[in-house]
Amino acid sequence: MLKMKIVSWNVNGLRSAYRKGFLQWLEASQPDLLCLQEVRAFPPQLPVELLTHPPYHITYLAAEKAGYSGVGTWAREKPDSRHQAFAEEGEFAPEGRVLCHEWQNLLLLNLYVPNGRQSDERLRYKMRFYERCRQWCDRQREKGYELIVCGDFNTAHREIDLARPEANRHLSGFLPEECAWLDRWTQAGYIDVFRHLYPDRIQYSWWSMRGGARQRNVGWRLDYFFVTEGVLDNVRDCQIHDDVLGSDHCPISLDLRM
Repeated sequence: MLKMKIVSWNVNGLRSAYRKGFLQWLEASQPDLLCLQEVRAFPPQLPVELLTHPPYHITYLAAEKAGYSGVGTWAREKPDSRHQAFAEEGEFAPEGRVLCHEWQNLLLLNLYVPNGRQSDERLRYKMRFYERCRQWCDRQREKGYELIVCGDFNTAHREIDLARPEANRHLSGFLPEECAWLDRWTQAGYIDVFRHLYPDRIQYSWWSMRGGARQRNVGWRLDYFFVTEGVLDNVRDCQIHDDVLGSDHCPISLDLRM
C-alpha cells in the first residue's frame, strides 16, 4: 500500500519563508507533494535550492506583476502533465493562481483564490474565479477524473472556521455569498476533508499580523483540502499545523493510503 503526504502552504513570499527556515521545515516534514501559494517571485529571483531540489520535480507559475501572487508545486513523482486548468487564458491567467498536476485519472489542483477585500470589483473577480473553478472541476469529473483541490480559498466557510464571526460578517472572507458558494461546492461532492474528519474541531490556518492575533489565536481557517468521493476512501488524516511559523498562514496536510 502506497503512503502519500500532501502539504499545502501559503508562504506569504517564498524568499521570506526561505530565510525563516523553509528548507529545514521541508526536510523535517518530507511531503510527497507540496503546494505553495503566494510565492511572490519570478523563478530567477529564487535561490537555486528552491529551483532544483532532488527528488522533487518543481513547477512555479508567477504572476505578471512583480512580487505578487504566484503558486508552486513540488512533486516527488513526475506528473503526466502540468497546466493551468481553467486559468490558461483569460482574466485569471495574468495573476498566477492555478496549477494543475495530472497522474493517470487523478488531478491535483493548487489554488490561490483572490482576496475580495480591496474593492467591489475584486470581490466580483473572486466570485467569478470560484465559478470558473467549479465549472472546470465538474467537467473533469464528467471525464472520469478524481480530484484533490487544495490551497488558500480566502473564505472561512462557517462560524466554526473563524474566531470572531459576528465582527466579520460584512467583510470579504465571510460574506454570505462567499459562504454560500462553499455550500454549493461541498454539496456538489467536493468534500472538505478536515471538517469531514473533525466536525467540531476549532483550529485556524491564518492570523492577521496585527495585534498579536496569532499569539491570541484569533484566526481564520482559509486553507483547505477538498477531495472527490473516490479519493476520500484513501484518506487517513488531514491536519492543520498551527505550530509551524514562517508565514501568516500555517501548513495543512493530507495523508493518503493509495
